Amino acid sequence: MTQVDIGFRIEEIHKKIARAAERAGRDPAQVTVLGACKQVERERVLQAIALGIGHVGENWIQEAEAKFKGPDRPDRLVSLHLIGHLQTNKVRSAVALFDVVQSVDSVRLASRMETIANELDRHVQIYIQLNVGSEPTKEGVRPDQVLELAEFVATCEHLELVGLMAVPPHLEDLEAVRPYFRVLRELRDGVCRLEHYRDATLGLSMGMTEDFEIAVEEGATMVRLGSAIWGARPT
Repeated sequence: MTQVDIGFRIEEIHKKIARAAERAGRDPAQVTVLGACKQVERERVLQAIALGIGHVGENWIQEAEAKFKGPDRPDRLVSLHLIGHLQTNKVRSAVALFDVVQSVDSVRLASRMETIANELDRHVQIYIQLNVGSEPTKEGVRPDQVLELAEFVATCEHLELVGLMAVPPHLEDLEAVRPYFRVLRELRDGVCRLEHYRDATLGLSMGMTEDFEIAVEEGATMVRLGSAIWGARPT
């Protein structure tokens, strides 16, 4: 796929976001496209960054290090996000590399991140990951645990809660996914009623290639798109 092809895909994505935002009475400028670049070679990622995809996300720390660590980090990369599960024994590497960690799902993990961020003198933005579908195979806190975790993060000097993230169940009927996005939005609104977050503007990282238009209609501020930008991943 050429840079021209990638550019066309990005243009189409922005058109779809604009239409979805219009349907919901929203400003499309409120929605950020995150390039989810798992298994996408560095050159194609650089092409997308050059075309304005300034925020990218990786699922695996080792792959992110190979593409972005140290002098290999592109100048036009605004922020690098970890969007995959983070094990506590990988926290040091994650805190050293990523600007944003979207997969914080326990007080234990947040506590470990705070300790390491203090040691490394790093400030890390985080999203709380929710398991909105209560799926046993997926990571994320239960909805009834989100306030406790948000309150703990408020006590951390080196972590900043910037939003909530979720991967809803995979359903053939995309309209059936809509209620899960609404749940995440309602949970975000609940966090914003906590004393520490009353003046905060917390985002919603939700929606991927198949369902991002519905996510935008339901309030997404960040959509995580992979194949929509770069085409199908290798199998």
